[in-house]
Amino acid sequence: MAIGIYDLEGTSHPVVPVEVERARGKEARRNVPRSALGEFHAVDRDPVAVLEEQNRTRLPDLINLRRERMSASPFTFYRGSARLMAHDLAQQQVSGQQIIICGDAHINNFGLYASPERRLHFDLNDFDESAPGPWEWDVHRLVTSVVLGAEELGFSPDTIEHLALQTAQSYRAAIRSISGMSALDGYYLAVDDDMIASRLRSSSLKAFESAADKARTRTSVQAVSKMTEPDDHGLPTFKSKPPVLTRLEGLVKSDVRSLFEQYLASVRPDIRLLVDKHRLVDGARRVVGVGSVGTRCYVVLLLDATASPLILQIKEAGTSVITEFNQPNDSTPATLLEDEHNGQRVVEHQQILQAVSDPFLGWCSAEGHDFYVRQFRDMKGSVNLDNLSRRTYEEYVTACGLLLGRAHAQSRGVHWIAGYLGKNDTFDKAVTSWAFHYAEQVHRDFNAFTGK
Repeated sequence: MAIGIYDLEGTSHPVVPVEVERARGKEARRNVPRSALGEFHAVDRDPVAVLEEQNRTRLPDLINLRRERMSASPFTFYRGSARLMAHDLAQQQVSGQQIIICGDAHINNFGLYASPERRLHFDLNDFDESAPGPWEWDVHRLVTSVVLGAEELGFSPDTIEHLALQTAQSYRAAIRSISGMSALDGYYLAVDDDMIASRLRSSSLKAFESAADKARTRTSVQAVSKMTEPDDHGLPTFKSKPPVLTRLEGLVKSDVRSLFEQYLASVRPDIRLLVDKHRLVDGARRVVGVGSVGTRCYVVLLLDATASPLILQIKEAGTSVITEFNQPNDSTPATLLEDEHNGQRVVEHQQILQAVSDPFLGWCSAEGHDFYVRQFRDMKGSVNLDNLSRRTYEEYVTACGLLLGRAHAQSRGVHWIAGYLGKNDTFDKAVTSWAFHYAEQVHRDFNAFTGK
């Protein structure tokens, strides 16, 4: 029997055979050659003004801290300027296929975290900007971060080009490989610590094991020992260390309690019952990251009947910079509604893009601000990129490329993208060329931002 396009009862769209979708992706090269994705189109804009626009909705007392953190280096500036890059990417050539993307897929946004089974997994771990958008935008952001990170490590231009090419190639290989799997097999793919350890060379394994050992100690118990002190009744309360950690008082504390109650309505029944075994003891405002500085972020401390702690993070979620600048088309996944709750957006897209997600994920809102909730420091960790050897850095960025491919493969466009990418390295060379040009742009923007 010939295989054609067919509908499954109960689905809202036709299910297209792999061969048909791959052929469509390959055909798309006629309109947008893969080499066109390597053509950098400079954008006339004021980088400082584009970034300052975000400060309108941020906490005024933290804006200078954000500027300070972003001024540390070109790479740190890049980490905090996702909005600027989304603005620029909207002026570049795209293939036409859109999927669910991370929106901020740079190499520092991959890391370790615990699964519900208490195994360490390595994957994407930041989804504040996740949204439907062009798949190339994530790849451009990832490969450019590889270039900038390698520059900071002092690698030669030839080495940096090789590293960028390897990252793009690993992404392409992942897409094509998963496109050949069943949907279920692709969904269940995950990278845990045993899998990583079995594939690393001895020098890289040492760096990974150091990060994994540190991650295993990062729990609520460890956080309580570092971040709290007993009050007059012997209960742990957060230490105020402004601006990084500021204990909440009065009305602000009651507002956070209201957020917490909303959150409980958004989680799975088993998590709701589990959290209900705890009582809310204290809360604090916490400053996080680079680009997120100035957004509203809180940590709340809960204790169960044995006085064992659970710390949750309540983090503000604004409109994704991808949504802000993307122009949807017929391929854009319909995961955003006109009245979308941005906390819900982050949670649901994280669950799509990550192989295994935090079961405590939920959302809430107050006074016009949306939030999402997750566990705080649940065995989260990252590889220290500051002093990696060339070989270890290569293995790290190659893993990032593979994992980005795995994340993208969860969308229906995976077979189309596989056909577009093809078997040779044309795409790899194109995105590497683009990344080098954009890295130069980042240096110019960093100088404008810092006044150098």
